[in-house]
Amino acid sequence: MTPVTQAYQFALDPTTEQDAALRSHCGGQRYAFNWGLARIKANLGQRDAERSYDLPDTELTPSLSWSAYSLRKDWNQAKNEAAPWWGENSKEAYSSGLANLATALGNWDASRTGKRRGPRIRFPRFKGKRAGLSCRFTTGAFGLAAADRRHVKLPRIGTIRTHESTRKLARHVERGAARIRSATVSFRRGRWFVSLSVEITRDDPTPTRPDTAVGVDLGVKSLAVLSTGEVIANPRHLDVALRELRRLQRQAARRVGPDKRTRRQPSARWRKTQARVARLHTAVANARRDGLHKLSTRLVRTFGTVVVEDLNVAGMTKNRRLARHIAGVGMAELRRQIEYKAAWSGVHVHVADRWYPSSKTCSACGVVKAKLRLSDRVYTCDQCGFTLDRDLNAARDLAALVGVVTGGDGDELRRDSPMETHVRPALRGRRVLPREDPQGQRPYCKERAQDTVVHVS
Repeated sequence: MTPVTQAYQFALDPTTEQDAALRSHCGGQRYAFNWGLARIKANLGQRDAERSYDLPDTELTPSLSWSAYSLRKDWNQAKNEAAPWWGENSKEAYSSGLANLATALGNWDASRTGKRRGPRIRFPRFKGKRAGLSCRFTTGAFGLAAADRRHVKLPRIGTIRTHESTRKLARHVERGAARIRSATVSFRRGRWFVSLSVEITRDDPTPTRPDTAVGVDLGVKSLAVLSTGEVIANPRHLDVALRELRRLQRQAARRVGPDKRTRRQPSARWRKTQARVARLHTAVANARRDGLHKLSTRLVRTFGTVVVEDLNVAGMTKNRRLARHIAGVGMAELRRQIEYKAAWSGVHVHVADRWYPSSKTCSACGVVKAKLRLSDRVYTCDQCGFTLDRDLNAARDLAALVGVVTGGDGDELRRDSPMETHVRPALRGRRVLPREDPQGQRPYCKERAQDTVVHVS
C-alpha cells in the first residue's frame, strides 16, 4: 500500500448566486496576480534604468522578493487601498493568485539563469478577463459535504451540488485512507469543475505477468502496436466529428458574432451555436481520454515492465499535413498515464532514447538499416531476410531493451545484457554475434547504447 497524491475531479452544478461567487473569486485571483506582477515589473524596470546610468549595484533600488510569503505579506499591507472590496471573497482567492505569480517568476528566473531545462520561458504577462477562470483553496472549510454525497463545500461560497456522486472519495475519507489537501475550481468547456487534491493510500493489484515486458510503438495508422502482436486501432474521434464541426462553424459564421471594434454584442443564436461547438469538442476530448485510460490501465495491470519511446511530439506536430492526426492520438498523454499508474502498481517503465532506431533495427538479428522510408510499412532485413510488419518490429525492438520479453508466438527473446543491441532466441543453442555493417565498421557499441537509454521508474 503506497501513499500517493491523487486528484478527484467533479463537475459542479452551481446556482446563479454561486456561479457569480465563483466568478468573483476567480476574478480576485486574477487581480492579485496582476497587482503583484505590476509591482515586480516596475521594480525590475527601475533597477534596469538605474543600471543604464552606470550606477553600482549597491546604489540601485532595493529589489523586491517574489516568494509567495513576501508577496502575501505585501498584499496584506496594501489590500485596503489597492482593493477595498477584498472582503467579498475568501483570502484564499488572493493567496492563490500570488502563489501562481511566485511560481511563474521562479520558473522564469530558473530558465534565464540556466537552472531549468527545456525551452526558454518568457517573463509572466498580465492576465485578462478572457483568461481561464481558476482559484485554489488550501485552508478553510472545503471538501465533501457531510449531508450527502452529491455536494462539495467551499469557503465563502457554501455547499455546491455536483453532477455525479462523490461516494468513491467519501468512502476513502470515512475510513481514514484519504485526506483532502486542497480544492481548485475552474471553468472549462462551459462548465465549472472542482479538483480535489487527495493524499490517499492506494492498494493497486500487482500485474498478472510481472516477469514479462511489453514494447509499445505509437503511431497514427494504429494507436499502438504491442510487442505481443496486438494492434490497438486508432478510433480517430476528431476525424469522425469533423463533419459536424464544420457544419456548426459554418452556421456560427452566418450568425451575428461579437465585434471588439464596435463593441457589438453577439446574438443569442451565435451563443447557442458556440455552445454546441464547445460540447462537441468536449465529447471528442472525453472519448479520447477514456480510451487512453483504458489502454494504459490494461498495460500496467498486465505486464511488469512497459517500454515506451521518448517521442518529440511538439516537433512532429509542426508537419502541417500530419499535425491534426498526431494531436488527435494523444501520445504524450498516454505516456503520462502509463508513468503515474506504473508508479502506483510498482511497474517499471523504461523510456527508450529519442534517437534509438527501433524502426530500423531488425528484431531477429539486430542489423540496423541505413535508411527506411515512412512508406515502407513492411520491414525486410537485408542481412537475414527477416520480414515483419514495421510497427510490430519496432515494438519488439523496444521490448528487447529490458531483457526477457514474450513475442506473439510465445517464444522468449532475451538480451545478453540490458545495454546490448542484439538479441538471440532463448530456445536456440547458437549465439548471434554482435552485428556489423557491410563496410566492416565498428558495430553499434555498448557505450553508445548506454548514452541513449533513459530509465524512468
